[in-house]
Amino acid sequence: MKILVVLTSHDQLGDTGEKTGFWLEELAAPYYAFLDAGAQLTLASPKGGLPPLDPKSNEPDFQTDATRRFEADTVAMKALANTRALSDLSSAEFDAVFYPGGHGPLWDLAEDVASIALIEHANASGKPVATVCHASAVLLHVKGSDGKPLIAGKAVTGFSNSEEDAAGLTQVVPFLVEDMLKAQGGIYSKNTDWQVHVVTDGLLVTGQNPASSAATAHALLKLLA
Repeated sequence: MKILVVLTSHDQLGDTGEKTGFWLEELAAPYYAFLDAGAQLTLASPKGGLPPLDPKSNEPDFQTDATRRFEADTVAMKALANTRALSDLSSAEFDAVFYPGGHGPLWDLAEDVASIALIEHANASGKPVATVCHASAVLLHVKGSDGKPLIAGKAVTGFSNSEEDAAGLTQVVPFLVEDMLKAQGGIYSKNTDWQVHVVTDGLLVTGQNPASSAATAHALLKLLA
């Protein structure tokens, strides 16, 4: 079982002068869910190399057992420091694709042609794709085999408008994940802010927020089983 984990390479939070990137919990919790299930993992990003970590995700309030385990894991940290360039990879090499969030994907992966092609090819080949939190943004331009948005008519979730408002970034992000999913024809649902919510529709798994990371990974593993 081979799973490709795709991280953002974008580190600027709009015009705020602050840093962003991937959210540590959304990588760490799924990373160990996959490893514990016996999966072989490949980490990738648009630029390759070390992807930017959203510094807020490593503050004490957001650290978890999984994030602490990850940062103490020399094998994991080496894999993170040496992510493969996304354009060098094909969905044919993997059984599934997983996208952790953080705000970074709103700027790069949502528009990345290699990422769009990867998801389209995976879907056409009957391979599951999972996204969590802001990573649902990667579905923005993805089309199904009928040429329509992949998520049109599909049950989906992702970071909610109310959660973005609570984060104080509604006016900073290039688009709101909830609004985008609805605009592309997705049947959007959410739980109370910051609570676990995962939706599976066919080969697509989406999670609402950081709290949903592990559950999203387990839902993807269920499809692979």
